[in-house]
Amino acid sequence: MPDERLDGRITKRWQDIGFQGDDPKTDFRGMGMLGLENLLFFATEYRAPAQHVLSHSHHPAYGYCFAIVGINLTSMAWLLLRDGTAKTYVYNTSKTLPTIGVFHQFYSYLFYEFDRFWLESKPLDIMEFSSIKDRFEKNIRVSLQDSSTVFRIGVTVDDV
Repeated sequence: MPDERLDGRITKRWQDIGFQGDDPKTDFRGMGMLGLENLLFFATEYRAPAQHVLSHSHHPAYGYCFAIVGINLTSMAWLLLRDGTAKTYVYNTSKTLPTIGVFHQFYSYLFYEFDRFWLESKPLDIMEFSSIKDRFEKNIRVSLQDSSTVFRIGVTVDDV
């Protein structure tokens, strides 16, 4: 929501983009600055897809907390990198030594695709997040077993 100015750091408006309370810093405890950097990268480098995903997060039946989901996906991306599963993506994407930008792109792909997966799952409520996230991660792990895997955000506008 780049065109909307905040009056201060502590405000209820943070909830509009999916933070749990009035102060977003409390939601970053699990992933810290990396979670913030991923959200910022997605919102600035993939502005239209990020706004598309944000609009889906406000869906009346299938909505979710955009920022909280994003921070959880940072954790997933970090785990996939740390355990070696994401090395296929990193090696296939980097023409030189990998940079943090490659990680941010991986995260952005995960966020965009998780949104699609979430909506296709038609969850009854947010309480299904954990099981849907686990199924999504399993699918990503299977995709990353293919040595030619390269993920790209395929932007399509759909009506939900």
